[in-house]
Amino acid sequence: MDIIYGNTDCAPAETGYDASRLDKLNERLADMIDRRVIHGASYCISHKGKVIAQAALGRNNSLGENTPMRPDTVFDIASITKVFTATAIMQLVEDGVLNLNDPAGKYLPPLAKEPFSDIKLIHLLTHTSGLYPDAGCFDENYSSAWELIEKASAGWDGKGDFDWITPAVSTGMRRKAGEEWQYCSFAFALLGEIISRVSGVNVHSFIENGILKPLSLDSTGFYLNADTAGRMFLYDEKFRSQLAGIASGEIDGRRPSGTVWDKIPGTAGGLTSTVSDLVRFGNAFIFGGRLDGARLLGRKSVEKMAKVQISGIPDRCWGATEDNRLYGIGFDIRRTPSFCYSDNTIMHEGAGASSLDIDLDEQLCAAWFVPFDVGADGWSPEPLYNVQNIIWSGII
Repeated sequence: MDIIYGNTDCAPAETGYDASRLDKLNERLADMIDRRVIHGASYCISHKGKVIAQAALGRNNSLGENTPMRPDTVFDIASITKVFTATAIMQLVEDGVLNLNDPAGKYLPPLAKEPFSDIKLIHLLTHTSGLYPDAGCFDENYSSAWELIEKASAGWDGKGDFDWITPAVSTGMRRKAGEEWQYCSFAFALLGEIISRVSGVNVHSFIENGILKPLSLDSTGFYLNADTAGRMFLYDEKFRSQLAGIASGEIDGRRPSGTVWDKIPGTAGGLTSTVSDLVRFGNAFIFGGRLDGARLLGRKSVEKMAKVQISGIPDRCWGATEDNRLYGIGFDIRRTPSFCYSDNTIMHEGAGASSLDIDLDEQLCAAWFVPFDVGADGWSPEPLYNVQNIIWSGII
C-alpha cells in the first residue's frame, strides 16, 4: 500500500526512537485498511520536541474513492475539541476571571436554581456535573440535551436569541453533582457559553486568538476556509458540494446557516484540524505551556490540567465497571492494561475516530486520524488503543 510521507524535523534515532517500529505501525494500519476497519490513516509523532514521523495511507474519503489520505488532511477532531475548551477556561482562571470552584449558575441563570445549584465549573470539566450524558451512554431511556434542544427549536422563528440551555436541562439531573462520571458533551457547550459571557468575546474567536494563532495552528478552526476545505476528509456525498463551494470561494465557510445550532458554541466537538497541528498543541503542554516563544498557559496550570481531579467516583458509561474513574481538566487519564504510555500521560479521543496522546514524562506526543469503516462496527479499540501501543513501543 502506498504511503505518503510528510515533513519531519529529524530522524527518529536522533531522539532515541526505534524507527523500525514505524514500519510495524504502517503494516498494522495497512492491515486494518484492507480489513475495512478504517478507511485510511494519517499520523504525526514528535519526540523531545522534534517531529520524527508524519505519514498517511489509505483513502481520504468514506465513499470508496481512490483519493489518497494525506499527512495534511483536515478532519473533524470531534471531542478533542474539549481539550481546547478546557485550555481556554484555564486561561481565564489564570487571569483571575474564573475560579474552578465557581458555581456554573453564577454565569448561567438556568443553572442557579435547584437541582443545578451545586454544579461547579470543575464538575463540567470532569464529566461529573450530574446532567444527563450523551445519548447511548446508558441503556435506560432518556433524552439527551441535543434532542431536547432540537424539539424546543421547532417553535423558534429563527429571529433574535434562543434560550437553548433551559430546554436542554428541563429533565433535571441524572445524578447529584460529583456523584458519578458520565460523559456529557453538553457540559462543554455550557463552558463555551461561559467563556463568551465573561470575556465579552465569542468563544470561537476567544479560542482562535488565545490558542490557535499563538501556536500557529493554521489548519485548525471552527470554520473551514478555501484551503482547509480543499484538504478536508470527505465523510459523505452531501458534504462534497459544500466543500467544493468553500474551496472555490463561492460559499463563505463562516456564513451562519440560520439554525438554532448557530446559537450554541461548538466547544464540545466543533473543531477541525490536522495531525501536525494537534501535535503542536500537545507539545505546548510537554514544554510547560510554551512553544516556540508563544505562551499558552503557565506551567502550574499545565500541571493542574494533567493531574487527576476526581477520586472514588464510579464510571458506568458504555458498560464500564470502573469504581475510581481518573480524569484531569478536560483531559482523559487512563491507567489500565490497555495502554503502554507513562502514568503521567494525558489524552483525548475523538469520535469517528482520532486520538491525541501526550506523554509528559517521555516528551512523546502523537496524533492520529483513523476514520472508522464498516469493520469497526461503530467503534473499535484496535485503531486507537493498539496503535498507541505500537507508537510507544519505539521509545528506546
